[in-house]
Amino acid sequence: MTGNEYGALAERSLHEAHRAIFDDYCDYVYAIAFNRLRNTGTREDIEECVSDIFADIYQIFDEEKTDSGDIKILIGTVAKRRAVDFYRMLNAKKRKTVFLENEEIVSDTDIEEDNDRNELRNAMLSEINNLGEPDSTILILKYYYNRTSEEIAKKLSMTAVSVRKRCERAMKKLKSRFEQLDIDMRR
Repeated sequence: MTGNEYGALAERSLHEAHRAIFDDYCDYVYAIAFNRLRNTGTREDIEECVSDIFADIYQIFDEEKTDSGDIKILIGTVAKRRAVDFYRMLNAKKRKTVFLENEEIVSDTDIEEDNDRNELRNAMLSEINNLGEPDSTILILKYYYNRTSEEIAKKLSMTAVSVRKRCERAMKKLKSRFEQLDIDMRR
């Protein structure tokens, strides 16, 4: 949806315009919030952040009457900034200073393993993004969001058979690239 289309729809019905933006960009906004807050917040925190993002988006469009161009960039920027603010707020709540004298702190967390896992995840996402569209979107929806081929096909205006075939080909490309980079996909 472009800014012009949104403006025309908002003139007829503001509620329909808000619903259209939500329907078109919900997955996109949720992905941004999830990626920023997944290690810090709960599912409820992520959903609250998504709600705040859409409230900000609606307010911007209702006040400024943005009427031109692709609104995805604006929505992405608002989502990223709000998610970062939410991340900072959650971390500020968690910070508490405790002074211990001659106490040993023991943790079950293996920092090295967590770091390796994060580096692997980042490398995998980078390689998935390098596949280009629509392959990267198909893989992310299928393996990160557990969407079926039919759901993905509907979202991307493709057939389910095409989605499965593209997914199969993309996975072969990824496997080859991961072997070159010496990344084990089974981890």
